[in-house]
Amino acid sequence: MKCLGNNIDRRGFMHVGFLGGLGVTLADVLKMEAQAEIKQYASKTGTAKSVIFIFMPGGMCHQETFDPKPYAPIEYRGPMNSIATSVDGVRINETWKNTAKVVDKMAICRSMTHGEAAHERGTHNMFTGYRPSPAIQFPSMGSVAAHEFGPRENLPPYVCIPNQPNQFAGTGYLSSSYAGFSLGADPASGNFKVRDLNLPSGVNDAQFGTRRRILDAVNDHFVSKEKADSLDAVDSFYQRAYAMISSQKAREAFDINKEDGKVRDEYGRNTAGARLLLARRLVESGVRFVTTTYGGWDMHGNIAGSIRGQVPAFDQAFATLIRDLDRRGLLDSTMVCIASEFGRTPKINGNAGRDHWPKVFSVILAGGGIRKGVVYGSSNAIASEPEENPLNVEDWATTIYKCMGITADKELMAPGDRPIEIVKGGKVRADLIA
Repeated sequence: MKCLGNNIDRRGFMHVGFLGGLGVTLADVLKMEAQAEIKQYASKTGTAKSVIFIFMPGGMCHQETFDPKPYAPIEYRGPMNSIATSVDGVRINETWKNTAKVVDKMAICRSMTHGEAAHERGTHNMFTGYRPSPAIQFPSMGSVAAHEFGPRENLPPYVCIPNQPNQFAGTGYLSSSYAGFSLGADPASGNFKVRDLNLPSGVNDAQFGTRRRILDAVNDHFVSKEKADSLDAVDSFYQRAYAMISSQKAREAFDINKEDGKVRDEYGRNTAGARLLLARRLVESGVRFVTTTYGGWDMHGNIAGSIRGQVPAFDQAFATLIRDLDRRGLLDSTMVCIASEFGRTPKINGNAGRDHWPKVFSVILAGGGIRKGVVYGSSNAIASEPEENPLNVEDWATTIYKCMGITADKELMAPGDRPIEIVKGGKVRADLIA
């Protein structure tokens, strides 16, 4: 599928020549084609109106999370136990007690696979749907969502909690105006306040409006003199910032203190709880794509102690997020994803940990049109490689885009008028979709 602005072929010119005899010019035809395509993309609908993308940096072990191997030899099984879940026959690691109760509302994908064992390259895969390339920087899924849909309810289309987590969560070859809005502070902090979201001290609404008109005049002057992505991006950011500051509803979406105390306790008054609760507030208010992170999962040693120290807070917050979205009627329209850059080695190492392993690992998809209560794919008996339905990065990203209502093989324009597909070669995994 081509994007706006591609050249018309020979047949197109013949068609234009024919219409010219009817008083229809080339400009008219181009305008009609552009309007038709804009209407097509503006009207696209997906089951996932919003996405909460939770990234576990460092390489989350699949064996000690969502793909335990209770019958494998001890050197592969590891030192931890597994527990039953709300889906018959499906077991997960013992520390995920709350998540075990909501497995019937999600899909556990146990056959994710790629070939990148370095943190940066694996992270690039999972944020963009592409293998890294020295020739071009690809946009993140959040920036693609911002590009395709734009803002809703005066809120940024793409928000990063608390900040953009890595360089691959950015805009890539797209305009910087599609970057994620970073909070600048962690919502778990006691004095959490989103930077630049309130009027400066001593400035009232009338003064704010006057300053906006003055700045608009200055912007118009510069834009008339020079046309550049940097100017367009700055203007776009200003317009969105003004919209947020002017809208009480938009400002309150970021105010976690507006949440009922019992709900905050249910999520947990800690990093995991605050980040996931704020993510829910944002998608409920209109944000299309929220990226957040939790923990450090590069567990080369003492994996049992690390898991026991890190999982419980997140387990509570994540299970609450799923229940909370469900009881608010938002789960079917909000996709929640847990991903990491790769998994960990099948065998426990000499430091009682596991090393990098991209051949197979697990991801979670819930809501937004994803099937519920299923395990997609499997790893082999020692969790060293996929056994059924290997899920590559391209198909995974394409399936997410499908649920969002984005056609993944649509071409966007990179610098030099180079058309590049949002995802190249990916296929929708229809058996993951409800």
